[in-house]
Amino acid sequence: MPFVCFVVITYDSESNEPPMTSNLTPPWIRHFPALALVDDPAGLAVLADAREIQAPEGAVVFRPGSQCEQYLLVVSGSVRVQQTSSSGREIVLYRVQTGESCVLTTSCLLGGNRYGAEGICESPVSGISIPASRFMEGIEHSPGFRRFVFQGYGQRIAELMTLIDEVAFGRLNVRLAQRLLELAHGQETLHCTHQDLAVELGSAREVVSRALKDFERHAWVRLARGHIDLLDRPALEKLAKG
Repeated sequence: MPFVCFVVITYDSESNEPPMTSNLTPPWIRHFPALALVDDPAGLAVLADAREIQAPEGAVVFRPGSQCEQYLLVVSGSVRVQQTSSSGREIVLYRVQTGESCVLTTSCLLGGNRYGAEGICESPVSGISIPASRFMEGIEHSPGFRRFVFQGYGQRIAELMTLIDEVAFGRLNVRLAQRLLELAHGQETLHCTHQDLAVELGSAREVVSRALKDFERHAWVRLARGHIDLLDRPALEKLAKG
């Protein structure tokens, strides 16, 4: 997988979509309504330096130990943030999708730390990049920009606390039913492997396989190589509610 394969989108002098200035609103701002409320000079200067970027599916946006050099906002697509333990077990921490920022990136920028997890594009991703130096200027001097950053940061922290609670105390079969429904996106067939689900749940593949076999015995799902058919969505929804 390529690492940080960003393409920076620039505008020529004849373009109808110039970079943001204090008097112009770029199309991407509609995905981040709180940024549209930034009207102080410091905040506008930060947003003026924002650049549109693109990365292909499979690109590694960051990996453990890499330096954080830019604040990233996702306009379209999905970035999966996952962590691998010393024993090799993986767990999906969260996804950064349209209108969201990455809490790990924010944490690294604020604390001057390096990344402790991996971010992978699950689809082609379009986003906004703000240089680290400008990000810090916005935090220090722009109330509107600072409010936007910390609102997103606080929401993500709450979600991570929920994940910790689920991993530590939640029953695997309940979490598995929840994740099957989430990943299916309303479809009847989910294209993934038992190992993919184990990564999603922070569990061992063997444990997830046993739970899936139990679901199959109840005729809730049908297992096949590389995909899972959801046969009884109401039963899964009932289980997912705990």
